Amino acid sequence: MKSTGDARPVPGVLRLFWVSFLIAFTAQAFAADAALPCPPQLRPAVDFWIRVYTQIDTNAGFLHDPNNLGVVYATVHFAPGSSPWERQHMVNAERDRLAAELRSIAAGVRPLTPQERRILGLWGPHVSAARLREAADDIRFQLGQSNRFRAGLIRSGAWHHAIARALAEQGLPAQLAALPLVESSYNPRAYSKDGAAGLWQFMPGTARPFLRIGAAIDQRFDPFSATVAAAQLLAYNYRVLGTWPLAITAYNQGVAGMLRAVHTLGTRNIATIVARYHAPTFGFASRNFYVSFLAALYVEQHAQRYFGRLHRLPEEHFHEVTLPGYVSVASIEGALRVTPAKLRELNPALLPPVWDGELDVPKGYRLRLPESGPDWSVAQLSARLGPQALLAEQLRPPVYRVRWGDTLSGIAARYHLDIWALARFNGMPVNGVLRAGQRLRLPGVSRPPVQLAAAAGPPMARPAVYRVQPGDTLSGIAVRFGVSPWVLARLNDIALNSVLRIGEPLHLPGTAATLTADDLPAATHALRPPAGTVLAANAAADRVALPPAASRLASGPNQALADARLGTPGTRADSASDPQPVSANQAEALGPMLGPEGVPADSVDPTDYTVAPNGTIRVAAAESLGYYAEWLNVSAMDLRRINHLAFSQPVRIGERIRLDFRHVTPQQFEQRRIAYHRALEASYFASHRIDGTRSYVTRSGDSLWTLTQRFDGLPAWLLRQYNPNTDFFTLHPGTPLVIPRIVPTRAAG
Repeated sequence: MKSTGDARPVPGVLRLFWVSFLIAFTAQAFAADAALPCPPQLRPAVDFWIRVYTQIDTNAGFLHDPNNLGVVYATVHFAPGSSPWERQHMVNAERDRLAAELRSIAAGVRPLTPQERRILGLWGPHVSAARLREAADDIRFQLGQSNRFRAGLIRSGAWHHAIARALAEQGLPAQLAALPLVESSYNPRAYSKDGAAGLWQFMPGTARPFLRIGAAIDQRFDPFSATVAAAQLLAYNYRVLGTWPLAITAYNQGVAGMLRAVHTLGTRNIATIVARYHAPTFGFASRNFYVSFLAALYVEQHAQRYFGRLHRLPEEHFHEVTLPGYVSVASIEGALRVTPAKLRELNPALLPPVWDGELDVPKGYRLRLPESGPDWSVAQLSARLGPQALLAEQLRPPVYRVRWGDTLSGIAARYHLDIWALARFNGMPVNGVLRAGQRLRLPGVSRPPVQLAAAAGPPMARPAVYRVQPGDTLSGIAVRFGVSPWVLARLNDIALNSVLRIGEPLHLPGTAATLTADDLPAATHALRPPAGTVLAANAAADRVALPPAASRLASGPNQALADARLGTPGTRADSASDPQPVSANQAEALGPMLGPEGVPADSVDPTDYTVAPNGTIRVAAAESLGYYAEWLNVSAMDLRRINHLAFSQPVRIGERIRLDFRHVTPQQFEQRRIAYHRALEASYFASHRIDGTRSYVTRSGDSLWTLTQRFDGLPAWLLRQYNPNTDFFTLHPGTPLVIPRIVPTRAAG
């Protein structure tokens, strides 16, 4: 293991020439792109990230100044296979050495050593002693990413055309296709410590308006669905913020955060905001998100120069068919003769409870099947599966065994139960602590499943003996031939969960009429083993339907509303802590981003919910004095008195009111307020989804109320989210509005 003072092991003159050439070349490359500008102030930062993406891999890293990315003190090289502890020890030692040299220079100790002269040269002759002392405390380590970046370029081929098509449909710049390189290295299974998931690293709250997320499905892991959602989100960001640098930064920071920056500084200039805007959530990651994107775009456009000829993955092709009912994976595998591995590969949005047999693939899901197989129609699929396999309702297990990381609200959301009903059914408080292995009874799950009434063709003609094929399961074979798995197991004297051997002969009953009531267990679920048995068998499996890293708000709207009422705010990681990995494994553990790891925003809501320095807030949609009083632990009359409001006078959206902070801090109030609004969003998007937008020009008589009714009960808060700069209380005919297109959807489970 060694450390080199120069960032590249070349002579100083050559290094200076290389950096000057690179900056000049990138300046020329970005100057022609008015939509994605690279101001001169940002070019050293772009150059830094280009070097991170191309010069060093995850066995090396830069020690640099976090505020002036043109200052790279040293390159630290690690021995392959060295432990994280060894690497961290080396980074700390090198950082301490550099800090001591900076302090020595600042103290005026002369003569300077050759190393100190080199460090001073990085800062220039006019740097102050105070700035050097500050720099000594700020030295940051950045792990190299060239190997991960190269792997991302190779993976990108599988979705290149789908991404280009989705961006074009929204009228977005084609260059935005480089964003997944920064977010996930084009890994559709990427998952961050903060709960961001998939190719585009959606947080649950940001994804819910556009994607299905539930116990059975999480479309964030589907690169095609997530790409369409990302295009819609980016288009929304741009409509609200007006420039692509701000819209791209908002992809990480959130629209509300960027609007605060714009209003605070009175400018939309990204270079000014990066240099001058200071806020607790606008740390190193947010300041560097746009420049790291520009760097990724530049490297992607000149990939052969840095990585040679790359053979990118071929584009994915498949058939799709919409499921007319709820159906188990085993039924699909058996009836369509698709191997489990191939089915998983083509359907990454389906979650472990589906693959484990706890839940069915939901009705309406667009099932993907191999391109080499038949192009099934819905009618053909229904006929092949048979009426016994297609259900009108989702299966719920009667008993659930608690796993590590589970919460009562999360379990309630997973099975679409009321959290208070679930707690009451199990004789425990709604905020009770769960133990791993504990059994919970789920209310209302003993009903028999209702089979679809859709006509289906007769089951396949049955031979007397069937020989097991690769990928076969007992339940899959039973469904294929229209028999009960219990009958099939009894006839062959085997257990229901027996592992079948390829080529093994199975005797099949002569006709479906051989099924009798005695052949079935007392409580049967769609002619499958009771789900509680499946759950018990898989209790130790390493899977979490709702990731434990996600916030409490991801656990369900009921809990979030309770949090808002009871004053138990959700927690948010401090982005200022900025943990830095020293190995590829640590980088994956912290998060898949190739750039600086930050805490992404978990909502598209552009509303500023912060309290002003003078103790006032601006009233938002769906708020009232009663809510404010509850969040402040005061009476509504107290608030009326300090705001000089009559007894029956309501507060109006957009007006400022003064608050009473005798019992809670402004930060506590903000957390409760945000929890309330996130709960509203989660509740609404549990059964609705945004599918694009439409334009509307207001007419005489239009108001906020009439508009929400005109567009199928569109919530006022959602209409305002898409038109944040419109004053709905002074609407004039001819005002252009953006209306989100809402489609109803069943909960994704």
